[in-house]
Amino acid sequence: MASSSTESETIQARWQAIRADCPTAVHLLAVSKGHPAMAVRELAAMGQVDFGESRVQEALPKQQDLADLSGLRWHFIGRLQANKVRAVVRAFPVIHSIDSQALAERTSRIALEENKSPEVFFQVKLRDDPAKGGWEPDGLREVWPELQSLPGLKPIGLMTMAPLGLGPEERQSLFHECRTLADKLALPECSMGMSGDWKQAAKAGATWVRVGSGLFGPRPERLV
Repeated sequence: MASSSTESETIQARWQAIRADCPTAVHLLAVSKGHPAMAVRELAAMGQVDFGESRVQEALPKQQDLADLSGLRWHFIGRLQANKVRAVVRAFPVIHSIDSQALAERTSRIALEENKSPEVFFQVKLRDDPAKGGWEPDGLREVWPELQSLPGLKPIGLMTMAPLGLGPEERQSLFHECRTLADKLALPECSMGMSGDWKQAAKAGATWVRVGSGLFGPRPERLV
C-alpha cells in the first residue's frame, strides 16, 4: 500500500536532514528492510541510490517492483547464511556481512560460478557479543592474506556493529578501532553506525552509515 502524502513528506524531510548533517565523505545506506517498495521509490526520487536489505525473500519481490529504477544499488546487510549465498550473490552487488573464512570461501566459489564479483565487507567483532558474528582483529589479520586473494570477491572494507548497552564514548572507541584496523589492512571503506549512532560512527571514520528507522520511521507489519 502506498505511503500517504504526509508520510512521504516525513521520509523526504528526514532524508534531507540526514544528508545535510552527513559529511561528504560518508555514504548514506538507506535500510529499507521491513518497508514497502513505495517507500524506496520515494527516496529514490530524492536522489538516494543505495538501499540495504537483510532478508532475501523480502528483497527479491521488492527489487522486481522497482526494476524500472535502473540506478538503484542493493546492499545485503543481514547475517549471511550459507544456504542463501547464491541468491544473495545473484541479487546484491554489495555484501556487508562476510563473517567467517568458510563463508568467504563459499561466496568466492559461488561468485565465480555465477560470473559475479560482489564488493564485500568483512565483519569484525570488537567486543564480546554472543549475538553477533565476525572476526576478532587478531584472527582477521592472521587470515587476511588468504581472504584478500579469494577470486570473485572485491574486498573493500570492514563492517562492525556495536553491542547493545555501550555508552557514547564506548561506541566512539569501538568505531575508531574499526577504522584503524581497516587502515592497517589498506581497506578504504568502513560500514558502521546505525540510526542511533551514525553521527558517532561518521566522526570516527565510517564511510557508510546504515540508517533505517531514522529515515523510514517505525517498520510496518513484517513483509513476507
